[in-house]
Amino acid sequence: MNEEILINTEYIQLGKFLKLVNAVESGGMVKLYLADHPVLVNGEVENRRGRKLYPDDRVELPATSEAFVVKKA
Repeated sequence: MNEEILINTEYIQLGKFLKLVNAVESGGMVKLYLADHPVLVNGEVENRRGRKLYPDDRVELPATSEAFVVKKA
């Protein structure tokens, strides 16, 4: 099941997204998290913390079996 994450902007960067969903505690941990855990954006592995996520993008965190869909608020 996909949890919807609402954003008020045109896009959100992957690093900020990971903080928003509590996958990491701080921005400094994002780089380490991406190096140690696969993150899938629309089914493809992504390791760039600056990757822009737009509404309807799907983010999967296989390490925690969580899946999210970005939605415009």
